[in-house]
Amino acid sequence: MLSQTNRPIMKNDTKKQNSSMNTKVELHICANPDYLCVARSAVRQVAYISGLEKNETEQLTLAVVEALTNVIRHSYGGPSDKPIIIKFNKINCPDGKKPALEIVIRDFGKQVDPKTIEGRNLDDIKPGGVGVHIMQSVMDKTEFKKAEDCGMLLRMIKYIE
Repeated sequence: MLSQTNRPIMKNDTKKQNSSMNTKVELHICANPDYLCVARSAVRQVAYISGLEKNETEQLTLAVVEALTNVIRHSYGGPSDKPIIIKFNKINCPDGKKPALEIVIRDFGKQVDPKTIEGRNLDDIKPGGVGVHIMQSVMDKTEFKKAEDCGMLLRMIKYIE
């Protein structure tokens, strides 16, 4: 969601659920690298508020920025004014014993078969192409799927120790 001045707007909704705080933050940005600094700041702040350590916060931020860069490059074919929605949600893990930070990235671009999304061979030393590897090594869970109408959904989970 953009304001009249084309600046991203963050919505914050904190609710009490199951005797723990369940924080929800939603950020809408244009698919343009100029807005990655806004997303980077939001990721860091939400990770901090959620209780991640500094090193984990920096790794998580890198993973999310890599995911957003892939959306801009591969889903939209380059910078555009089309939307990317980033949702942050502090959740309880399925085992109920520890919390996690859930990050969902939604785009409205090109759909691909989630089974074809993989990083390049790391033995082939060259710049670029390691975003998927970074996401999968930093996050405890990553899931790509097609959105119902168009675009893709990426769901990433990071446990909070």
